[in-house]
Amino acid sequence: MTGVWALAALWLGLALIASLISIWLRISTALSEIVVGTIAQLIIGAVIGSAILGTDESWVKFLSGIGAIVLTFLAGAELDPQVFRLKWKEAAAVGLASFFFPFLACAAAAHYLLGWEVMPSWLAGVAMSTTSVAVVYAVMLEFGFNATEYGKTVLAACFVTDLGTVVALGLIFAPFTMRTLVFIGVGVTVFMILPWLTPRFFKLYGNRRSELETKFLLFCLLGMGALAGWADSEAVLPAYLIGMVLAGTVGRDHALVRRLRTLTFGLLTPFYFIRAGSFVSIPALVAAPAAFTFFLAVKIATKIVGVYPVTKFYGSPNKEAMYTTLLMSTGLTFGTISSLFGLSHGIIDQGQYSALVAAVIGSAVIPTIIANAFYLPHHLLPKKEEASEEPTGATPVRQAARGAK
Repeated sequence: MTGVWALAALWLGLALIASLISIWLRISTALSEIVVGTIAQLIIGAVIGSAILGTDESWVKFLSGIGAIVLTFLAGAELDPQVFRLKWKEAAAVGLASFFFPFLACAAAAHYLLGWEVMPSWLAGVAMSTTSVAVVYAVMLEFGFNATEYGKTVLAACFVTDLGTVVALGLIFAPFTMRTLVFIGVGVTVFMILPWLTPRFFKLYGNRRSELETKFLLFCLLGMGALAGWADSEAVLPAYLIGMVLAGTVGRDHALVRRLRTLTFGLLTPFYFIRAGSFVSIPALVAAPAAFTFFLAVKIATKIVGVYPVTKFYGSPNKEAMYTTLLMSTGLTFGTISSLFGLSHGIIDQGQYSALVAAVIGSAVIPTIIANAFYLPHHLLPKKEEASEEPTGATPVRQAARGAK
């Protein structure tokens, strides 16, 4: 076990360095973990050997996988059901435009302009279509937009975009067999029962030191993840839908969300993001930089073409419309999940993976910087008195979210 403890210490040491970098540079922790993983693999691989990082160790894969599952669940649980019911037309229109335009354009560009095969091209379209809930949510919290109708509508639109990504990833790359039918049938049943069962189960047995709520949720997530794997699908797909159907229950339990965030961001997601970053080949990017800059440009351009007219249609002023468009152009979590899915299933090679992840990382940073520097809608900023007022129990969630930056 000495080797296991030493390797675990190495990974958590890298996670600690990534957290410090995120604090110093005021960027997302997920982004810094990906970059640290990339640099660590380059330096450690050159000095000692690439195998020393242990990315193929079974327990590293397990922690990485469960990190992606729980993070995806939390993203689905961020949906505000009340706001979505009130603003569903606008949120759906923005979200669908944000998904379809880059999805189709990037897939076509990869195939016809870069010469990629059909399936890698579709994978590129999926990876580039995403919007980062983590990045957008962090921005909403930073400026207080999360307490406004505008911010909640943007977050609902992010949900629609990422739901499109989840569905596309499953429909295009999961083979349709009898196992798929079983998976769909069991999934529909579970998604219908959970919203009824969960609040009653928590009310009867919850609020105990045994953390029954967390165990129950992990049981559901891993159980459906195992069924998805058996059906040759991806475990993050049912996790997002479980989060969505439990948004009105788990999403409103701020103490439970705080505990889940502590578990996820404190232990699990560092393994996922550092491992994802370790697969990025810097020599490949240096040798062929055109691919990732091409994807980044196409993604942002198609997001503007698709989202900006929709926001104008619903009456947004120019600055507000452009701010929304740039936030919808961000990508991180689902982009890396989709890219890593393609690499691990042999759909894309490491060079293609490196180009996609580099473009995803760029889209997490560049649109956000431009949006906040030039298009921040000051007229929508809540007053200081309003911004300081938070619902009971919301403070831990905000603190946890800020800690996840």
